[in-house]
Amino acid sequence: MEVYDKLFINKFYLLNIIILLKEEKIMLKELLNYLENKKILILGFGIEGESSYRFLRRNFPEKCLFIADKDIDLLENKIELIEDPYVEISLGDNYLNGIEEYDVIIKAPGISLKDIDILKFKDKITSQLELFLEFINTYTIGVTGTKGKSTTSSLIYKVLIDQGKDAYLLGNIGTPIFNDIEHISENSIVVIEVSSHALEFIRMSTNIGIILNIFEEHLDHYKNLGKYIEAKFNMAKYQKDSNFLIYNFDNKFMKEYEFVYKKNDYAVSIKDEPKVKNRVFLRNNIIYCNNQPMMDINENINLKGMHNIQNIMFVFGVCDILNLKVDETVNSIKKFKPLEHRMEFVGNINGVDFYNNSIATIPEATINDINTIKNINTIIVGGKDRGVDLTKLIEVLKSSIIENIICLPKTGEFIKNALENTNKNIVLVEDLEKAVLIAKRVTKKDTVCLLSPAASSYGYFKSFKERGNLFKKYVIDIN
Repeated sequence: MEVYDKLFINKFYLLNIIILLKEEKIMLKELLNYLENKKILILGFGIEGESSYRFLRRNFPEKCLFIADKDIDLLENKIELIEDPYVEISLGDNYLNGIEEYDVIIKAPGISLKDIDILKFKDKITSQLELFLEFINTYTIGVTGTKGKSTTSSLIYKVLIDQGKDAYLLGNIGTPIFNDIEHISENSIVVIEVSSHALEFIRMSTNIGIILNIFEEHLDHYKNLGKYIEAKFNMAKYQKDSNFLIYNFDNKFMKEYEFVYKKNDYAVSIKDEPKVKNRVFLRNNIIYCNNQPMMDINENINLKGMHNIQNIMFVFGVCDILNLKVDETVNSIKKFKPLEHRMEFVGNINGVDFYNNSIATIPEATINDINTIKNINTIIVGGKDRGVDLTKLIEVLKSSIIENIICLPKTGEFIKNALENTNKNIVLVEDLEKAVLIAKRVTKKDTVCLLSPAASSYGYFKSFKERGNLFKKYVIDIN
């Protein structure tokens, strides 16, 4: 290549980089102008709180920032904070003292204000999600629901990427919005997995909102189930008429909640029932969207179970709204593999297939697992007691072919007592390692041992991920 050709190409790339940098600054300008002269508190310094701090520090190197967190040991290994002369930190039980003094409170989703009188500062509470939706001009798809958020948002993201879209996958999936905010353009499509905690105080909604389902969950975070459902519906509460909500037409709690759907919203049902303008439904094992066939559910796909078929149906709603190619969407679905800790195959050990579904933190998820995998011989259940009704799960366990039910504290104690007069082998153990040890001894060859707790991991593990990782480790290591 001639020298002048190289110079031309280098100048071309440099010009593109400059244009992109200018676009990024323009996209952020309104948000930065809003934050510039505000007294800002970062409430909660987990993954998202740390992301907020770094974003603010990148753009305001000498601005005084305030951080509040209940963790008294937060500063251990936080050299960045310790060496920052422009940060003030409040830790411990009194971390909320004086919170009403701040102009902007960027709250992390994990901070519960359930028993706090928030009247004096409620209007100051915001979040990465709300600031992003208010100030960044790009197309957004929000995905919430008690179960299926990560799988559905990841699948939508894969479909978009496979069709050449400039897409991002952010939020509760593990990548905070502010991590990538500088790279997002007006032409981007941002898929955001959104927890109910992130929606609780929000006053903005995404262009496409998805509510997959609602079950009893996180009741320790909310005053009652109604408040939890109300938070979920904030996904659509602030939408414009030109926006779309894709919702679960079959879900009991959503049916009972009084919400006025827009004419262009999409109802998703595994039955051919919704009499609405836009609908995604099943007829003779074919997924239809507005009477157009999309996919045969008997296709060879990696996502198993009717709950995953429902997740896929929501994807076709997005496909229809964005005019994506149906055949390419189907190909993306076929290639998609389940995420870690979501009906994850661990391995075949001495003729037994071990599956890790640590993400199953509610009874409905475990019931789905039992209905999906037909040859379960041993199931490991139990975890934190959050007051969730276990009656239906116990009935399903009673009538199932599962012979061995290994119970972990605390909910496992209740399950064991309820199943004692059955002909099943019910064992209560004190930890997961012993559960796996017993499972390896009692599970018959050519069957399945499944971890599907039907309860939260908190109190015993840092998260469902730690629980799932330890399960996999014990399965592989214990002889």
